Amino acid sequence: MTLDDARDDFSRLHRHFTLHLGIAVGLAWLTASYAAFYTPWVRNIRALIEPMASSTRVESTLSYLFVMPAVLTLAWLSVYFGRETMRRFQTLPNQAHEFAAAAAVAFGVFYLSIDRAVAALHAAF
Repeated sequence: MTLDDARDDFSRLHRHFTLHLGIAVGLAWLTASYAAFYTPWVRNIRALIEPMASSTRVESTLSYLFVMPAVLTLAWLSVYFGRETMRRFQTLPNQAHEFAAAAAVAFGVFYLSIDRAVAALHAAF
């Protein structure tokens, strides 16, 4: 594999990763916005979601629903604008493994975002 092939492989993987991460960001924001429309806006939504839990952590509806989509948005912007930085700093021996690890982390944050929105919708109905 030559250096040009490696760059083409990186460009292809980066383009696909950026596209799919952008779709996940859009879906996370749409789901959080939909849940925010139907969920009561309270200071401590955790008490509505888990009434039997003795959690002392207070979390408002705004932070409960919109923190994870905001994290995904920041990740998407850093991936989009930090392309050349990502190209230079490779941590794993294979670029495909590196993008797969990043996709697994992004999927985990996306899942948490959707799970929180669904939990808030269950509290509303």
